[in-house]
Amino acid sequence: MATRTDAARSRTTLFGFDWLTVALVLGGVLCLYYLTPLVSLFLSVPPGEILARMTDSTVVDAATTSLLSASISTTVATVFGLPLAYWLARSESGWTNAVLGVVVLPLVLPPTVGGIVLLTVFGPGAPIGAAAASAGVPLTRSLAGVVLAQTFVASPFVVVTAKAAFEGVDRTLEHASRSLGKGRWTTARNVTLPLAMPGIAAGVTLTFARAMGEFGATMMLSYYPRTMPVQIWVSFIELGLDNAYPIAVLLLLISVAALAILNTVAANPWQ
Repeated sequence: MATRTDAARSRTTLFGFDWLTVALVLGGVLCLYYLTPLVSLFLSVPPGEILARMTDSTVVDAATTSLLSASISTTVATVFGLPLAYWLARSESGWTNAVLGVVVLPLVLPPTVGGIVLLTVFGPGAPIGAAAASAGVPLTRSLAGVVLAQTFVASPFVVVTAKAAFEGVDRTLEHASRSLGKGRWTTARNVTLPLAMPGIAAGVTLTFARAMGEFGATMMLSYYPRTMPVQIWVSFIELGLDNAYPIAVLLLLISVAALAILNTVAANPWQ
């Protein structure tokens, strides 16, 4: 018995160190790799100088464009994404895996490729893009183009996360509601949605944060009006790294706020 215990104990150690300690040390190296650049960003420029630059008109315009477009994109993604997420979570169709693959595809596409794909549909040379431009609603180099790019790249987050939230709802509660004569819509509104809301809120938060940080597809489809990521790139190319700091810090603060929401109001999808 003692021999078995000693053998089991030896498998949980490495050179005399507990495996959990080894895992912590190795993982700590990666965490330091994450945190060191973030801390360095805040230490590179005095806070007063960063705050002063944030009042610059280009920074204000870029922040306004990003907040407005990301809000619209998140709303569009939520309105169309929640029904799709519900269908994926509840449907027994053989097409669910194929549809889920289509939803996830923008997540694995390089953002610049996503922008090119969108240009083939909404670009000035494409039928839809040309018709929209003729009607006075250009879909490139406009706020509409920014929203299209952000929605394409960010909307899968709300679909995938809400799907997981719907799947986490106890089906017996829905069956109980249906047995009382309630329809599917009434059951979804009064039972499923409230129980899945923390997960849905997480998906909406992730979608907004991803839309705020979208760069590649936006650059391809709509260089103007400039969003914050695009303005960071322009400032870096034209004026140097120091001039890109203010917007970078602002985007970082937005990311931290999104993380805080995920761990408080919403349900963290990674826990």
